[in-house]
Amino acid sequence: MKRFLLILLILVLSPIVFAEDMVLNAGVSINDIPKAFFGSWRVTAKLEDTNSYGTFKPVSTDLWNLSRVGDKITLSNPFSGANADISVKTVEGNLIVFSKKAPYDNKVLTDTVTIRLSDNTFSGINDLRLESFSLVDNHLMKSEHAKYIIKGEKISGESVLSE
Repeated sequence: MKRFLLILLILVLSPIVFAEDMVLNAGVSINDIPKAFFGSWRVTAKLEDTNSYGTFKPVSTDLWNLSRVGDKITLSNPFSGANADISVKTVEGNLIVFSKKAPYDNKVLTDTVTIRLSDNTFSGINDLRLESFSLVDNHLMKSEHAKYIIKGEKISGESVLSE
């Protein structure tokens, strides 16, 4: 009887253990990302909120090139010369959340972008966090953030309408 209860307990608990493993390994498949996400976009941004008005621009216009090679997605900006690999966090239909980190000197800039594709445009938000670290002992000295409302217009690449 004890052996039967032990086997029953193992069978009952084993799906919970396997389910936790599956959640930890779950991620976004490259195939989940709409093809219309890739291409060149004219992006305008308007500052919505910040704790550092002297650091962040009130408005900006940029060019984003979103490209894919294998499972690697890159965002480049020929205006600024910036080039970064992005990590796609969520894809739910035409809602996409991605982020990128750019370390330089004693600072780290983290962008988290949430966009919704529609026709040949997107709209969304870009949350930025700029962290400054001590050159002496690497402790966090300052954290600045900004929230931008962004809009994008497709310049080239596969049309959202063609899907």
